[in-house]
Amino acid sequence: MAKKITAKSTQPAKRGTGYQHLVTAIARLNEQIVGRVATFANQGLVLRNWLFGAHIVEFQQHGTDRAKYGERLLESLADDLARRQMKGLGVIVLGRCRQLFLTYPQIGKAIPSTVWTELAVPLQIPSTPWTKSPTGGKSSETAAPTPLDPEVVIHLSWSKLLELIRIDDPWQRAFYENECLRSHWSVRQLQRQIGSLLYERTGLSTNKKAVVERARKQEPRESIADLLRDPYILEFTGLAELPSYSEDEMESALLDHLQKFLLELGQGFCFEGRQFRMTEGRRHHRVDLVFYHRILRCHVLIDLKIRSFKPEDAGQMNFYVNWFKANMMQPGDNPPVGILLCSDRDGAEVEFATAGMDNKLFVSRYLKSLPSAEQLKAFLEKDRAEIKALTKGKR
Repeated sequence: MAKKITAKSTQPAKRGTGYQHLVTAIARLNEQIVGRVATFANQGLVLRNWLFGAHIVEFQQHGTDRAKYGERLLESLADDLARRQMKGLGVIVLGRCRQLFLTYPQIGKAIPSTVWTELAVPLQIPSTPWTKSPTGGKSSETAAPTPLDPEVVIHLSWSKLLELIRIDDPWQRAFYENECLRSHWSVRQLQRQIGSLLYERTGLSTNKKAVVERARKQEPRESIADLLRDPYILEFTGLAELPSYSEDEMESALLDHLQKFLLELGQGFCFEGRQFRMTEGRRHHRVDLVFYHRILRCHVLIDLKIRSFKPEDAGQMNFYVNWFKANMMQPGDNPPVGILLCSDRDGAEVEFATAGMDNKLFVSRYLKSLPSAEQLKAFLEKDRAEIKALTKGKR
C-alpha cells in the first residue's frame, strides 16, 4: 500500500530550531572567513613592510650609489614611491620598515621560498635582533630574551609592531609582546599599558602577578572588527575608510547636506574626501570634509562638531591645517585654511583656522572666495532643524 502524502509534508519548513541552526551556522562561517581575510591581510602587510626594510638596509650597506643619496635616502625614496601612486610610504613609515627588519630578523623565515626566489636583490638577514645600547650604538654583548617564533610575530598587527619596535630594551619589548599575544590587546590597549608603565610597575611590585592580572582584566579582547578598521590594513588592501566608522546619524546627515551646499555655491569648491585621515607618528586623525578650491588654489578643511565650541577645537583644527601645509601642498598651491563648525541646540558657531597666515592676506583674498560665517551659521541652523523634524516624523 502506497504511503499517503499529506499536505503538511509538501509545505516549506517553518522557522523553528532547524532554521535557527542554519542562521547561526552561516553567521559563524562568515565570522570565521572574515577573520581569516583580516589575518591574511595583516600578515601580508607585515611581510611586505619587512621586505621593504630589508631592501633599504641592503641598499644602505651595499648599494653602489648610496653615497649619492646619503642621509636623504628615505626622503628621496618616499618622493619616488609617491610618484608611483604608492600610498602610505612616507619617510616615517619607511624608517619603521627598516626598524622592523632590524628588530625582528626572524620574520624572514615566515616568507615563502617562492617569494625569496623572485626577489630582485639578494638579501642578507641578520642573525640577531638589533638593539640600542645605553650609548646609542649596537648592542650585541648583552643577554636578550629568546626571539619570538616568526609565525607568531606575523600575528601581531603592523600597528602593534609600530609600538613594539620603539621599545629599545629587548626584555621590556618581550614583556609587551607576550601580554599582547596572551590577552589579545588592541593597539590602543597596548599604547595605554606602555604609557601607564605596566612593565616598570610590574618590576617594582612585590606582587607582580597581581599587577599583570589587573591589567588583563581592564582590557577587553581585540575583535575582528578592530583589525578590519585598522587604517593601515584599509590602506594596504585598498578598501575605503567608510565615514560611518566615526559619524553618528545627525552628523552624517549634516555633512551630506553641507558637502552638497558648498559644491552648489559655485565658488570653486572641488570635493576631495570625507573623513580624510592624517597620520602623525603613531596617531591617526580625521577631518570631516576636504575640498580643493580651484580659485584660491588651496585645500579647505571642514570639521563639524555636534556640540558647543571648545577652545581646544581651534588648536586641533590648526594642527590639521599645518599637517596639510607640510604634507599635501604642491608647487603653486597656497596655504590651506580650516573652517570649524559647531552646532548644538542653542545655535551654530563658525571659526576659521589659518595656522598663522597673515590676517590681511586672509581677509583680502580668502574671505572673498569662501562662504561667510553668517552663510554657514544660517545653513547649519536651518539644516539641523529640518533634519530633527524629519527624524521625528519617521518615529
